[in-house]
Amino acid sequence: MRFLRNVLATIVGLFVFTILAFFMLLSIGAAIGSSGSEKVVVKSNSVLELDLSKVTYDYGGKFNFKDISISDEDTDGLSNVLKAIEVAKSDDKIKGISILKNNSSLGISQRSELREALERFKESGKFVLSYADMYSQTEYYLSSVADSIYLNPVGDLDFRGLATEILYLKDLQEKTGVKMEVIRHGKYKSAVEPYLENKMSAANYEQISVFLNSIWGNVVTDISNSRNISVEKLNEIAGSLGARTPELALKTGLVDKVVYEDEYHADIKKALNIDDDAEYNKIKILEYTKSIHAAEALKTKDDQIAVIYAQGQILSGEGNVNYIGEGSINRALRKARKNDKVKAIVLRVDSPGGSALTSDLIWREIELTKKEKPVIVSMGSMAASGGYYISCNADRIFADATTITGSIGVFGMLPNFSNVASKYGVNAQQVKTHENAVMYSPFKPLDENSRKHITESVENVYTTFVNRVAAGRNMTFEQVDALAQGRVWTGTDAIANGLVDEIGGLSKAIQYAVDKVELETYQVVNYPEYELNFEDLLRKYLGASVLKTQDELIKEKIGEANYELIERLNYFNSLKGVQTILPYEITVY
Repeated sequence: MRFLRNVLATIVGLFVFTILAFFMLLSIGAAIGSSGSEKVVVKSNSVLELDLSKVTYDYGGKFNFKDISISDEDTDGLSNVLKAIEVAKSDDKIKGISILKNNSSLGISQRSELREALERFKESGKFVLSYADMYSQTEYYLSSVADSIYLNPVGDLDFRGLATEILYLKDLQEKTGVKMEVIRHGKYKSAVEPYLENKMSAANYEQISVFLNSIWGNVVTDISNSRNISVEKLNEIAGSLGARTPELALKTGLVDKVVYEDEYHADIKKALNIDDDAEYNKIKILEYTKSIHAAEALKTKDDQIAVIYAQGQILSGEGNVNYIGEGSINRALRKARKNDKVKAIVLRVDSPGGSALTSDLIWREIELTKKEKPVIVSMGSMAASGGYYISCNADRIFADATTITGSIGVFGMLPNFSNVASKYGVNAQQVKTHENAVMYSPFKPLDENSRKHITESVENVYTTFVNRVAAGRNMTFEQVDALAQGRVWTGTDAIANGLVDEIGGLSKAIQYAVDKVELETYQVVNYPEYELNFEDLLRKYLGASVLKTQDELIKEKIGEANYELIERLNYFNSLKGVQTILPYEITVY
């Protein structure tokens, strides 16, 4: 009987699995079909709504699901948005842009590029208007480019200058018995400082102050130009919180109207010359990007500029839209290099760095590519440490004024549990054939011999890093070393010290590439294409909620703030090999 029950259970299980798989595949097919065939209709007399809540990265990504030979492309990257705004400028059906209750996670440099695109859009004579119940500082920076800024009568406007906060964990280590063994080169290389000290070093305080003030200077200069308010006045307002209420924001000139949302829409109707009781045509920016992408896909030109997006932390392996791996990036470089239609390559870098080994593998592929085609780098919000490593040998480097770059420094870090192990009676015993067979054990204090060899490795990587920069930037080792030591620079400062060639966004870098190879007509082709598996396909089309990961379930249980703290500790525990990474995670308030 037990045997028959087991057989019956197996049959029922297979039947249920087959039915579920059938419906899952139907859902995937429907999703793929709808994503490829959906046609977006742009009506006459329309307003483009700049909803950026789903826009996180410069590049939405192309995906090849290798297990079942399905390819797909997302059009929700910032590059698609910028292209859509440029097209809308000359689209007779689009009469203006509405920035309505915008809320995004874009960086300052990305917002700067958006502001420039909106400025060019306004040159066509079309309007840009903005409304919010409340403006965060970064959202206000973007919205300040609008012709008129509207604020809810019971809302608020956050305008108070920039700040960042770093958690120091030395005392926590001593209390728990878990210690991080650190070897670094660079007095400014402070990614590991929170594990060595219980307060900020003078060198770290200096560099943070310098780059925060540099970023703020560029932000208020842009706002000043758009709002016709002096930089001095803006600093006075920020220092006194002089725009904290709608009334104060109106009085200081940071907003134009304090009204409710229906009154904002009434003003748009006036601009469109339609009746108050009529509805006006709206189209969201990501819907518009689909129509642009569909039209662009039909156009193929003999001459192309390849834009390769390297975004996220530098790890190892394939890579994805949120992290850089040598697999997808180097494959993209080789593909662009061998494609006769591609005349030049723009590498768009937005990364705080990461693995030194992966950075060097990508650097090498760029060296090979440069021998055949020009390689231009466009830096996004940050191209620091490993992000600068993969940029330094380009033919020309563009950065935004607020780009975080430099951080030419190296560290190695090893978790050590010897104190906590001793506390709880754990005694690690080793048997080895040679003196250095066990280079390091997390259950033994780091001995001088092991420290010597690890330090040697860190110093070798630092020397290689500086030499790479010196060769790429036509500088001496000593000149680079004076700018290095892990120090962070903004794009503005990097122009002055020679780490960057020109201030400008992605569009300017592409135009430089076009001029360099003397093209009259061309097509921009985006890379890389990421190779994913069947599970990734299910998550993409059925939604993350269907196949939640363990991390996602933990985050739901303990909350995002607690999860991020745990992840911060786990991240440094998981680092392998020597690291070239930004000195800290930067959250600008």
